[in-house]
Amino acid sequence: MLEKGRISPLQMTMIMNPTITATAVLLVPAITAKYAKLDLWISPILASLIGFFTVFIIFQLNKNFPEKTFIEYCTDIIGKIPGKVIGIFYLIYYLHQTGIIIQEYGQFVVGNFLHQTPLVVVMVSMVLVCASAVYGGLEVIGRTSQIILPVVGLFFILVVIMLLKDLDFLEILPVFERGPMPALMGAYTPSGWFSEMFLISFMLPYLKQQQKGLKWGMICVFSIVLIMVIANLVTYMLFGPLTEFFTYPVMNAVRYISIAEFLEHLEAIIMAIWVASTFIKISMFYYVIVLGMAQWLNLSDFRPIILPIGFLLIVVSIWSTPNLLEMVHFLSTYEAIYLIVPQTFIPLILLGILWVRKKVKGSKRGNTHAQNA
Repeated sequence: MLEKGRISPLQMTMIMNPTITATAVLLVPAITAKYAKLDLWISPILASLIGFFTVFIIFQLNKNFPEKTFIEYCTDIIGKIPGKVIGIFYLIYYLHQTGIIIQEYGQFVVGNFLHQTPLVVVMVSMVLVCASAVYGGLEVIGRTSQIILPVVGLFFILVVIMLLKDLDFLEILPVFERGPMPALMGAYTPSGWFSEMFLISFMLPYLKQQQKGLKWGMICVFSIVLIMVIANLVTYMLFGPLTEFFTYPVMNAVRYISIAEFLEHLEAIIMAIWVASTFIKISMFYYVIVLGMAQWLNLSDFRPIILPIGFLLIVVSIWSTPNLLEMVHFLSTYEAIYLIVPQTFIPLILLGILWVRKKVKGSKRGNTHAQNA
């Protein structure tokens, strides 16, 4: 095995939580509000069905290939050449997806804090830091997430508590005022983020207790739903219908905090949450590409390709989207399909193929026994 480290199911959950919520918390409330309006808090609950379903699919595949990642068992399911084609497709796909994430990070930091800093400097700095985590392997990423996530969670809770006095609970009433359709439409975009639970297929082989992978995967999805629902509720109860007109509603909500004209301008808290969570997210995506590429090429060690892939990530991140407006448009229109098809539907097809093969093999064995009898 290329990866020698092992992580606990809890560490897997603590890696995946910021991997999904890092970008979703800041962007999803505005995108969801455009369609769901005051029912935007229901949309993540509906979208989470994709997350639960994806976890179930990946766990079923892992049960048949407990020591292998998705890149490895593709060839076992559909043959060597088709499996290799699927593998390189996923590596290119995640290279592009990670480039978009790096671009999101850079646009946020430069647009809200480091206005005079070149975008490429911000992105290169993050990629280099993430490269050091990837070099340490999955165990290092897991332990880092154990340190970062509690701090991020504490900051998030503090922000919510400080905003409570300004929230208008009537803004989210009546529920389903225009029926369930707006909430369903609002669930479209966040459902794409939930499909990223597919990444656990690269962690399950390295769990200390693989039999608990399904349980903790489901717990992870539930924790992500809880965070998204809270973020959506807080922003809409604060801004009401104006929520959809903000690019980063949570950031604007934090700027709204003012306690006794003393505790103000707490944007640094959101900056800390964003940078720390995005570090985990980019590190995980980066790790998946590096590990997957090493497995696809049958290398004995993935570390020599970390920096070359980091360079490719910078190039792709610069090329991925020209500006923030086009990125937001992509996220609110096409990204859900772009995420769900490779991360949920293709694994489902592979699981179906595996199920059919096992049925056919079982029937052949039954016929053989009958003939021998």
